[in-house]
Amino acid sequence: MGEKRILCIGLVCLDVISVVDKYPEEDTDTRCLSQRWQRGGNASNSCTVLSLLGAPCAFMGSLAPGHIAKNLPDVSAEDFEKVELSQYKWIHWEGRNAGEQVKMIQRVDNYNKTCPEGQKITTSVEIEKEREDLYQLFGYGDFVFVSKDVAKHFGFHSAPEALRGLYGRVRKGAHLICAWAEKGADALGPDGTLIHTDAFPPDVIVDTLGAGDTFNASVIFALSAGKSVQEALTFGCQIAGKKCGIQGYDGIV
Repeated sequence: MGEKRILCIGLVCLDVISVVDKYPEEDTDTRCLSQRWQRGGNASNSCTVLSLLGAPCAFMGSLAPGHIAKNLPDVSAEDFEKVELSQYKWIHWEGRNAGEQVKMIQRVDNYNKTCPEGQKITTSVEIEKEREDLYQLFGYGDFVFVSKDVAKHFGFHSAPEALRGLYGRVRKGAHLICAWAEKGADALGPDGTLIHTDAFPPDVIVDTLGAGDTFNASVIFALSAGKSVQEALTFGCQIAGKKCGIQGYDGIV
C-alpha cells in the first residue's frame, strides 16, 4: 500500500484576489492594479502545503464541475462512511458542519480501539470561525487548532491566556494549539507545560492569505513525522513566515 496518507476534510473554493495600492476606504472606488484567481479553502490550502512538503496526502470535500458554484454541501458523516480508514495515518477536519464532523471523529475513535498502537489514526480539528456550533469540536481530536479570532471572541488577549482558559474544553490527552500572527504560536498539552515559538516574519510581507492553513499543515507534517510539539510549532511558524513573503504557495520549500 505504500506510506499512509494525511487526509484533510473541509472546503475547497475559488479565491478572487484583487491587488490595490492601499486598503480601500468604505464607499470609495479603487482601481485594481492586478487580479488573480487561486484555489482556496482551508483544508484545500493545507493539502497543497502538505503536498509541497512531500507528504502523501488527500483532500475530501465538495467539488464543482466549473469555476462558479454556490451552496455546495459539506461532507456528511454518511459520505465519510465510504472512506477506507486503513489508508490514513492522520485525519484533519476544518471546522464546518460540526455535528456531522463529531460523528466522523467518533468513527475514527472507534476504529482506533481496534488497532495496535502503531496503527492508530491521529486526529486534528481547526476551530477558526466565531460560531457557537463549532465550539463542540474542542472536545474532539488529538490536536485542536484554535484561531486568534476565536480566542479573542472568548475574551483572551494572548495565545498563552487563551490556551490556559480553553484547555478545559479539550479531551483527555489532547494538545491545544494557538497561533497569534507576529507573536508566534503556543501549545498546551496534558502535562500542563506551555510551549512557545516566536514568529519568523519575512523581510517584506507579500501575501498572508492562507498563512494559517500553512501553519496548520506544517505542524501536522512535522508531528506526523515524529517530531516533538516544540519542533512542530517552530517548523510551522518558519514555513508560515516564508509563505507570507511570497505570492501563493510555490516556493515555500
